[in-house]
Amino acid sequence: MTLTTSTHIPTATDSRPTATSRVELDGVSLAYSDTGGSTIPLLMVHGVGSSTATWGSLPAELAAAGQRVICVDLIGHGESRGGNGDFSLGANASTLRDLLDALGIQQVHIVGHSFGGGVSMQFSYQFPERVRSVVLISSGGLGTDVHFGLRAASLPGSEWVLRQAVHPRVLRLLDLGAEALGTVGLRHRGVSSHTVTKMRQLQDAYRLGGFVSTVRSVVGPEGQRVQALDKLQRLQGERVTIMWGDADAMVPMEHGQRAHELLPGSRFVQVVDAGHHPHDDAPDRVMLELLRHIKVVDALDHSSA
Repeated sequence: MTLTTSTHIPTATDSRPTATSRVELDGVSLAYSDTGGSTIPLLMVHGVGSSTATWGSLPAELAAAGQRVICVDLIGHGESRGGNGDFSLGANASTLRDLLDALGIQQVHIVGHSFGGGVSMQFSYQFPERVRSVVLISSGGLGTDVHFGLRAASLPGSEWVLRQAVHPRVLRLLDLGAEALGTVGLRHRGVSSHTVTKMRQLQDAYRLGGFVSTVRSVVGPEGQRVQALDKLQRLQGERVTIMWGDADAMVPMEHGQRAHELLPGSRFVQVVDAGHHPHDDAPDRVMLELLRHIKVVDALDHSSA
């Protein structure tokens, strides 16, 4: 394993983590950010088509509140490169384990958004001794329903369609459409600004391939193919928070509510007027809930000591 680090000096308006690093792990050149600190880290795992950038200022703000935060670009996403063509939940979970080994970290609070929620649950099942707690944000793997756009991306030939869809002229029109929806209060319906941002990432051929392969690993024309509901009882409900935007048009909030009902002791947080990316639509609320989650878990640890 080889670790390389480039230090980034933040400006007054720059909220990125203070270090961007890379580790070579069995053919995967994995990019990640680490705010540093002595607390048990929050390991932030993004969704399909996204990267560490999806978390915005949240890592820096959590760090300012005393938390260590590690964000990672999953295989085929962001600045990560390489791999053997396996973009599955299990492959990503094993890569996260290898990253923690390289950093000398024994346990994390794992926080997963969308596909990253599925990766986080898989990580918890494979390596339970490495998980202090779990936060699922608009998570995949808790039902079959999913936005038709992801179902379409799983179809044969979708690569060609997506290459046309991410042409700069098309993205400009989608930008205008997303802005128009926002002005009339429909920013979570149709094509959102989040969708356009993800599509812009797919102008890179490697990321486009990673996106399509990742989608196909968990989604088919009929919807989500990989389910975690039958394994939920492997998690400790008291150490799980499920968070969802009430205007999520990508994955229904009912998925999270049902998982909460199946997992006694878990917390369910409904984020009002937030879509599929609550951490972007309501970052202050998400930050407060993450800090509250850690406080609850710390109290559990102290009571059992």
